[in-house]
Amino acid sequence: MNDPFPAYDELRAEQPVMFDERIGYYIVSRYDDVKAVFDDWQTFSSENAQAPVRKRSAAAVKIMNDGGFTAYSGLSARIPPEHTRMRTIVQKEFTPRRYKALEPTIRENTARLLRQMLAHPDATGDFLTDVAVDIPTITILGLLGVGPEMVPTYKKWSDSRAAMTWGDLSDEEQIPHAHNLVDYWNECLRLVSDAHAHGGDNLVADLVKAQDAGAEISDHEIASVCYSLLFAGHETTTTLISNTIRVLLSHPDQWQTLVADPSRIPAAIDETLRYSPSIVGWRRKALRDTEIAGTPIPKGADILLLMGAANRDPGVFEEPEVFDLSRENARTHLSFGFGIHYCLGNMLAKMQDKIVLEETLKAVPNLRIVNPEAITFGENLSFRAPTSVPVTWEVPS
Repeated sequence: MNDPFPAYDELRAEQPVMFDERIGYYIVSRYDDVKAVFDDWQTFSSENAQAPVRKRSAAAVKIMNDGGFTAYSGLSARIPPEHTRMRTIVQKEFTPRRYKALEPTIRENTARLLRQMLAHPDATGDFLTDVAVDIPTITILGLLGVGPEMVPTYKKWSDSRAAMTWGDLSDEEQIPHAHNLVDYWNECLRLVSDAHAHGGDNLVADLVKAQDAGAEISDHEIASVCYSLLFAGHETTTTLISNTIRVLLSHPDQWQTLVADPSRIPAAIDETLRYSPSIVGWRRKALRDTEIAGTPIPKGADILLLMGAANRDPGVFEEPEVFDLSRENARTHLSFGFGIHYCLGNMLAKMQDKIVLEETLKAVPNLRIVNPEAITFGENLSFRAPTSVPVTWEVPS
């Protein structure tokens, strides 16, 4: 994950559909092929999108069974007609009104966190931990009716979900994460129960109200939506914010372009999503014997779609290795997926990234990155997340 792009280039050029015996997946790397698989949900099911990459140990399974863990995907691993039914209901709650209501709080939190970072006496910080972690976590917790004091707890649970689903943990390493997932799921069930008892102005309460009004969605499904949103709603956005700052500061000329003209921030976000997405690989399963780009794919085969490779396909993006704010087709990236599972929260993620960039450019236009080539990324099949974004700045004399 530290630098997968040379390998992506090699795959696209030499083996655009390759079976990797180490993980048992067909790897798809060209833009048109990745997009076509995303778009053909009748042939390529999303049912394995949330399956553990490494089989859970007997001890971890017992902990989760004993704890009543029955969580399932909110939407990303569900298939029609169930997916269609649930997405129609949930999508009605992701409204511009709700986003607009969140904007002042996001801006206030960003300004506060930036002030705290800029108060560091040595004029150095880690943009990831100082700003990027808390902003989307507080936002998604607020969306679901949870107070900001729970940020560390939810972050711990989300880290466990990422490790248990997309990581490669030993049997022993799985045990504390299994306990965390039980606590995480029980909290999701509590949120639904609390919404039934007390109502509220949040997404969970709105879904309960919709259920009461006749919408076909169960308590377990609402809890599963919470289980997914509490993870997806902040983990990938934290990485988007971190990558946007990291990539822009690694290209000082582009950063200065935004300092001079903040109206180009949306273009910077889309180019970051293309150039360095939060998710570089996502999974599908073949429901029948088929083929991808002439390569036979047997029924039941697992497929890993490399969006990180597709986004740098030279057949679609001119000079794809160049980070370019003026790129006209950056928005055609596949970082939010494509088709019926296109990311439901894409507008919220972009809005938060835009606010963070606006406030950062205003508060500290002379921000600089420290030793960007030494930044490492977590080991994970799907998520390419930096472990730190070290920054520094000039203190006015």
